[in-house]
Order: sequence, then C-alpha cells, then structure tokens
Amino acid sequence: MSVLDGVRGPRDLRRLTAAQTAQLAQEIRAFLVETISRTGGHLGPNLGVVELTIAIHRVFDSPRDRILFDTGHQSYVHKLLTGRQSGFERLRQRDGLSGYPSRAESDHDVIENSHASTALSYADGLAKAYALRGDRGRRIVAVVGDGALTGGMAWEALNNLAGGQRRVIIVVNDNGRSYSTTVGGLAQHLNDLRTNPRYEQTLTAAKAALDQTPIVGRAMYRTMMAVKKGLKEALVPQMLFEDLGLKYIGPVDGHDVGAVERALRQAARVERPVIVHCLTRKGFGYPPAETDHVDNLHGPGPFDSATGRPVAAPATTWTSVFRDELVAIGRERPEVVAVTAAMLHSTGLDAFAQAYPGRVFDVGIAEQHAVTSAAGLAMGGMHPVVALYATFLNRALDQLLLDVALHGCAVTFVLDRAGVTGDDGPSHNGVWDLSFLQAVPGLRVAAPRDGARLRELLREAIEVKDGPTVVRFPKGAVPADLAAVDRTGSIDVLYRAGDRDVLIVAVGAMAGAAVAAAQQLSAHGLGATVVDPRWVKPVPAEIAALAGNYRLVVTVEDNVRAGGAGSAVAQALRDAGVDTPLRDLGIPPRFLQHGKRQEILAEAGLTPEGIAGAVTAVLSPGPGQRAALPLRA
Repeated sequence: MSVLDGVRGPRDLRRLTAAQTAQLAQEIRAFLVETISRTGGHLGPNLGVVELTIAIHRVFDSPRDRILFDTGHQSYVHKLLTGRQSGFERLRQRDGLSGYPSRAESDHDVIENSHASTALSYADGLAKAYALRGDRGRRIVAVVGDGALTGGMAWEALNNLAGGQRRVIIVVNDNGRSYSTTVGGLAQHLNDLRTNPRYEQTLTAAKAALDQTPIVGRAMYRTMMAVKKGLKEALVPQMLFEDLGLKYIGPVDGHDVGAVERALRQAARVERPVIVHCLTRKGFGYPPAETDHVDNLHGPGPFDSATGRPVAAPATTWTSVFRDELVAIGRERPEVVAVTAAMLHSTGLDAFAQAYPGRVFDVGIAEQHAVTSAAGLAMGGMHPVVALYATFLNRALDQLLLDVALHGCAVTFVLDRAGVTGDDGPSHNGVWDLSFLQAVPGLRVAAPRDGARLRELLREAIEVKDGPTVVRFPKGAVPADLAAVDRTGSIDVLYRAGDRDVLIVAVGAMAGAAVAAAQQLSAHGLGATVVDPRWVKPVPAEIAALAGNYRLVVTVEDNVRAGGAGSAVAQALRDAGVDTPLRDLGIPPRFLQHGKRQEILAEAGLTPEGIAGAVTAVLSPGPGQRAALPLRA
C-alpha cells in the first residue's frame, strides 16, 4: 500500500518518518497530475504547496486548529490529507468534490469564499471570537498566497491583527517573487531567539532597567534596539511585517517539510500574530507546470499528463474574441488603455499588453483600486477598458457607482465569466451583475449573443463619451453567429413566426436557447417572436412598443431573477403603460453548486424545453389546468 493510501486524516501524518513524508509528497504530486489531467482543475498552485500543507497538518490539530486558505484553489492537498482522496475522480463535477474548500464536505474546511485577500479578516474575527469565549488553546492558520497580499483588504486585516495579542499564524505562500533566502545556523538562531517568550521578557526587563538610568540609559536602549533592527534587516527580508508589529519568520524553503515544520512550531509558541514566509515554486515537481509562464497549467481542462498539453484543440472562446478585437481597437485608437486586477491572461489582455505594453495596467488583486484608477485615467483623457471576471466586479460596486458613474467617466467594463460559469462553484458564478448594475445611474450595459455582436458592441461601448459602459459575456466556447432576420430600432429580431402570442426577450448568450424554444412553440401552434435588445440597460423603448402587441412577454437571462434584466423590462412596460403580462426566467436567488454550465441552466429551466414549457404553461395549459391567460382563438 502507498503512503497516501494510508492517510485517512491529519493524525496519520504524525507517525510518518522523514523518508515516508518525502515519499508521500511524491505520491501526492503524481496523484494530482494524473487525476487533474482527466477532470481539469487547479494544478500549478497545488503542486506548489504539497510539502507546505503536509507540514501544516503535522504541526497543527485540524479541525480544532482552524486552517484557512486564501485563495481556496490551493486546497487540493489539504483535501487529500483530510480523507477525500476517493472523491477526486469527480472533482468539480455535479455532486462531486468542489474545487475549493467546502464546509458541506468536511469539518476541516472553514471558509469557501474563493475571492482572494479575505482569509486574514476571517482569521481576525475567529481569533477575537475564541478570545471572548475563553477558548485560548486553539490556533488559527491562514495560508495566504503572495498575490492575495496585493489586495487592500488583506492589509486592513493585517493592521487589525497587529494590534492584538491573538494566536494567528499567517503562512505566506510566496511563489511569485524572487527573495534572497536567509540560510545557515545564524538565521535559524535568530528565528529561535525572536520567537522565544524569554526574548520579549528580556527586552522588556532591559528597557525597564535602562530607563532607571537617566539620559544615558534611554539613549543606550535606543541604540541597542537600532542595532537589533539593523542586524535583522541585514539578515532577514520583509521587516515591513515586524514594523507593523507582526513577528516574522523566514524566508523558509516551502518544499522542505522539516524546515517548514520547525518554522511553524516556532510560530505556534508565540502568543501573538506571526508571519511565516515560505518560498515555493508553482507547479513544483512537474516540469510542464514549472516551466508554464503563461498559466496554461494554472487551472487547465483535461490534458495529456505526459506532456501537459490539452487533449482537445482549444475552441474559439468569448475571451479570445475579445482579446483579438481589443488589439485591433488599440491599433486604431491610441487613447484606449486596459486595466485588470491580476487577470491579465485570464481576461485576454495579454495580447494587448504584448502589442502596447505601456498601455496596460495590472494592479494586482485590487478591484476597488482598478476601478477608481480607471476613473482617473478617463479624467485624464484616456478611455480605459477594465477587464474583470463578473463575480469580481461585486467587490468594486461602490467605486463604480460613486467614483466612475457619479463623475460621468467614460470607462468600459468588460465582464468575462458573466452568468453561470459552472465548475468553479458558487463564488465564481457571475449571476449578480445585471441586478446590481441596474441601480447605477447613467450606466449602459450590453450583452452580446455571439462573437460578431461582441466585436460590434465592444466598439459601440468605447464610442460612448458621457458615462460608463459594460459589455458582459459568459465563460467558454463562443457559439456560431446568430444573424438577425430584422432590426427594429436598436434591437435585433432573431425569429418571427405565426401569430403574436409570445414575445421572448433574450439576454445575451441565452439567445440561442430562446430561438430554439420559439421553434418548438411554433411547431405546437403558438406564434413566437424572439428579440435581442443588444443593450439591456437602459431597456430599449422598442421593447415596450412591441410588447403591447403580444399576449405574453417572457424574458430569459442567466442572471438572478431578483432585480435583473427581466425586472427592468417589467418596469419599462409599466412606465410605458403596457399591461401585457410578463414572465421573467432566470437564476433563482440562491448560491449554485458546482457543475457544468448546461447542467445548472437546465436545473433553472433555461433550456429550449424549459423556456417553451414556461410559455405553454401560461398560454396552453394541459388537461385539467386553467389557462392563466385567454387562449388564442
């Protein structure tokens, strides 16, 4: 039996010898590569934290000691060490293991919000709660990626943690920068010294004694502290943390289990927050991932485990259409610049950065700063295109509302992964943007239905000079272009057949399903028209003008129904005095579990069959059911 097969929980790790621990690390890497090559998932980040995670579970007693991951995509090794090896064959699949920590899966998982820069705030609150309850024996370990420390929220938390005497160990998983490692016996001795309780007691006693010696004593103490600080800064980097009042240990080789264990045991002795700085390599131990400089193996789909290459040819995606069109726009318009928050490749800005390197600004995991900085760029005469995942714009709503919209700044927001994203679970579904964006005055929102409309609407958005615009699109392969049969004002008519029974207003990528539903309705004797408003905020006046001629209006969107595009259309009809009944189809107001996009859409009734069924339930009810509306003669 392999070492990994014998690990059913963290306690099994503590009986392993050094040789067995090293073998376990090798087995975990092989397991991750083989499994993720079939299921897809976050590979590179997890290969980099194998020894680090083993050491944490050997030193601390989870779940009594609470281990928090920021972000959660580096938690696969943690899952393996807490009894979930058998579930990995269904990783990120419907009813299978989540790709992030999940409280429903295990008591060892504490937080499942996968948005970065949050764990330290959770840790601060947990530590305060345990102190208030008198539960002082529990430790809190927050594993924070170096990228997460680019987020302002992390520094707000550090500022609060530094002011307390609570037992929080902050493990910085640093795989993004090159620091000079402090090595040798002297460095180890300094770490031992600084984390020994007698160290602080001795310094306190020395200060008290020297303070009793007027003038000379205080000067001597200041000199002693200056020499101490200078020695530490010469030998150990990142003294910024100690300047904040946080103990600092490191840097430590994050791929040396023994070294990490020693650092963690030192940290565990301290009755105040401690930083343990671990240097790791993303993708460590798997050459294709180690040499992956464009993050192809950060979160890949299925791939060939021998080569690291995808098993299928890459499809043309929404992101790639945007990537190419923005480069073309940048060539024509020198005032166009791009802004993102640590998502350069993921949002398709890498090609723009290569073509126009001085016109791209990656601000790190700092969405709030990205948005307000974009307002400044607009005020200075540029036209910024801010590319974010739709779910991450949630974090910068205040900045969008009061820093951009209030000032009428011409900023274009491109929201990738809008709507249901699927595999990455509840925190990554971009199903709230159409709801909260409705409340932003002066904002225009476009939802392209295909690649041609994405190119067209992106250009229209950048032409707007008097306020912000949004262009949103989903994750995955872009569908075949769906041509309009007619255009009424600014809206496209995609399908028209039979009498005027139902007007279906399709939002963005839901157009294909809406047209297929209309075809089914026509086959059953109900006349249907499908329109794509293209710009869904504000609602085009043509929608109300058309709606008055139909018996029923149905809106279809992959956004939550509460306050979404359907609600906006209903309000527009009321404002125009149109009393045609409306049914709004969308995502229910709840957090969606992981699964394929089509599975989740089907569950919400957002398939051709579901849409057609919702219409016929109103216009042509089955035997024994009463019609909700008068039947067509």
